[in-house]
Order: sequence, then C-alpha cells, then structure tokens
Amino acid sequence: MARMKYIHDQPDQPKLRWDDAGLLSLLAEIRHRQGRLLGRMEGLGFRLRAEASLTTLTADVTQSSAIEGERLDAAQVRSSIARRLGLDFGGNVKTSREVEGVVEMMLDATQKYAEPLTAERLFGWHAALFPTGRSGMRRITVGAWRPASAGPMQVVSGPIGRERVHLEAPESKRLRREVASFLDWFENTENIDPVLKAGISHFWFVTLHPFEDGNGRISRAVADLALARADETSERFYSMSTQIEAEEKDYYLKLEQSQKGGVDITAWLEWFLACLGRAIAGAETGLAVVLKKARTWERINSRTSVNERQREVINRLLDGFEGKLSTSKYARLVKCSGDTALRDIKLLLDQGILIQEEGGSRNTSYRIEGP
Repeated sequence: MARMKYIHDQPDQPKLRWDDAGLLSLLAEIRHRQGRLLGRMEGLGFRLRAEASLTTLTADVTQSSAIEGERLDAAQVRSSIARRLGLDFGGNVKTSREVEGVVEMMLDATQKYAEPLTAERLFGWHAALFPTGRSGMRRITVGAWRPASAGPMQVVSGPIGRERVHLEAPESKRLRREVASFLDWFENTENIDPVLKAGISHFWFVTLHPFEDGNGRISRAVADLALARADETSERFYSMSTQIEAEEKDYYLKLEQSQKGGVDITAWLEWFLACLGRAIAGAETGLAVVLKKARTWERINSRTSVNERQREVINRLLDGFEGKLSTSKYARLVKCSGDTALRDIKLLLDQGILIQEEGGSRNTSYRIEGP
C-alpha cells in the first residue's frame, strides 16, 4: 500500500500559501482583543501584573505538556517560574528535573522573545526537555536533529491500540536544509503580522518534526515566542496551549486536514486564529483570582490606607487562606503581638474591609468584605 502524500511531498513545499484577504477581519478582531486585554492588565500595577503573568505561564507549561499526555505538578511549575523570575509569591516547592527543563524552555521563548530563533537555540530547548537523554525509558538523540536511525516520524493521537496518524514527517536527510529555510523565514519575513506568523510557524514546525521527541511542545514554544513579539512584552496574560488542550480533538483534526491537501493552509490559520481568540476571551476566567484581587484593592485604596501588616494579611486572604482568620492567626502570620493584631483588625472592621463571621466571642473570626 502506497504511503499517503503529505504537504511536505508537494513540489511547492515549503512555499506555503494562505488567503490574506480572507483572514483580515479575523486577524483584526484578534488584535483588538489583544489590545483590550493588555490595556486592562497595564492598569493593575506591577505586582498584580506579575502574578497574572505567573498564573498564565504556569497554565501554558502544564497544558502544553498535557497535550502530549504528560501531567506536570502545577505547584512545582509555578514555584520554578516564580524563582526564575525573582518573584516571591510562587511558593517554595521542590521541583523535578522534568519541570525545570520545560520551564527553562518556555521562559527562554517568552522572556527573550526579541532574540533570534536559531538552530542552536532550538537545540538548547530540546536538551532542556530531555536532561537525561531519554524519553521515558528510550534513549534518544538530544540537542540535534533526528537521525535516520529514528525511522519515520509520525504525529499520532489517541489511546494505545487505537492511535490515529495525522501526518508523517519528511526524511531526516532533508531536515538541515528545510529547518534552515524555516528559521530564515521566521526571522527575516517582516511583511507578515506576528500573530499570523505564530500560526504559520506552529504548523510548519510540526510538519518538519525535526526532533525524535518534544516537537509538539517546542512548536508551541515557537508560537508563544511569535505571540510575545506580537504583544511586544514578555508578560503573558493568555495561554494558547490551555485553549489547544481544551480543543485537542479539533486541533489534531485541523492539523491532519491541512497536511493532506495542497500547500494552502488558510483553513488551519482560520482555526488557529479563532482558537487564539477564545484563549484571549477566556483569559479573564483564568485570571479571576488576580482580577478579583485588583478590584478588592481598588475598593480598599479608595477608602483608606493600610499598613504593611494589614496588606500582607489581606493578600493572604485573597490568595485563598485556609481556615478562618482569628486574632491569634493574624498575630502569627505577621509576627506581632495579640494587642497589635486586635488593633489592626479593628481598624479594618471600622473601614468595612473585614467583616466578622457569626459565632461566639471565643471563636471570633473574620473574612474579607468582598464583591
């Protein structure tokens, strides 16, 4: 039985084509949504913006791995990102080598988005993903293009025994030339909107599948780099990987359909842009805790000023404080006397920032008076 022909078998490949005019209105809507989200985040202040970005990056890392069937501990991912970014609200959690590697790749892509994408940089990302030189129990070639000995590379989804092949990548002997063409296009094509470039580069990199493993995660990191260039900021407030994971079935279906036609990838780009639009629209839900915090602080700051002890306790309550806040817990949290804690709490009660829970005087507890 003859092998199915894929897009890289076409004589015009890698000269991919798309309908600019047909994508214009969708692209304009995405740019409008990006601008509104970034403008809203700009008004949050540094700490809340940093927390929002940390939340988004954590989701991006965990969900990009989830698409490949790998479940990472979100607390480890958050702690690793916070430590690398010098943030003090990520928690002090011991992290695995696997977590450190994927975080290193994602942060290099998003925090250093202005630096050129090169073969050496891609090799570094790949080496970070596979620090032991193994994928599971299997030894693989790390930090280099896949060798001929790796055999045909396929993009497959579905459970073992019921796998579906979405594409078969080009032979390894073509990789050096074709990846060089891709990288030259990525860095030197200035007449393509970076958002559109994110969708094209994701598709093109998946098509090449230049490594023995990790191609999906690296292709999404390449797209994130392009999106960071589009936003002109290293702060991330929406997660494309989270949305792709939520739409995983459609993701693989669109990849497969576009691989088996000609070199026109308009249908893929329509789906990618629509998916990105849903990711941006869903950012407010994902950042609900941070946005609630921002609204609460706007309300507090409009009424009064608070001292550093009060600020710390309020932030702890907004972060999901376990149990109930009592005077003794307040004193332990900020290392002050019971009298000082009681005085601080009374001021917050008087200002309507805290309210007293129902209960007897021996079990008096408090919570944020929130919207």
